[in-house]
Amino acid sequence: MVSTAGEALAAAQAGDDGAAISLLTTFVDTSPAGDVDGKELVLMLFRECSEMVAALGSGGATPVKMQVYDADGQEVSIDDADPPVRTAVRTLLAEVHGDQDAAREQIDIALSTAAPTEVAAVVMQALRWTIRLATECTNRDLPVAAWIEEALATDED
Repeated sequence: MVSTAGEALAAAQAGDDGAAISLLTTFVDTSPAGDVDGKELVLMLFRECSEMVAALGSGGATPVKMQVYDADGQEVSIDDADPPVRTAVRTLLAEVHGDQDAAREQIDIALSTAAPTEVAAVVMQALRWTIRLATECTNRDLPVAAWIEEALATDED
């Protein structure tokens, strides 16, 4: 699961969103007897984001501000964001606050009620945040999971 997520991160970093989503959905769809749960894959990305947000916020000593923008680039409240962005923000906030049950609930709702394009948008948001947060943590000499560093370094070679 980690290596596929890493490949998806590398694809997203290269600007190939379609390949990133395809890698993840193919991995989930071809796992034998339901060994891989797409929800767990997405939650893994949000957990990693949460760890990096905590590192950037000095373990909670310094607040990290989350901003949400609409299609025109204007900042909006979470409640006014598009549903996939709203789901992604709420999932990340739940993870940051250590509420894995609420994070899981957000992803459960998205996977059971959202259209495939909306689910893909939530996954892409998690991938993009992982890339941005890893870059920021690296720039500040803060910890980043080894598998994320490796995945993102492959694009630089």
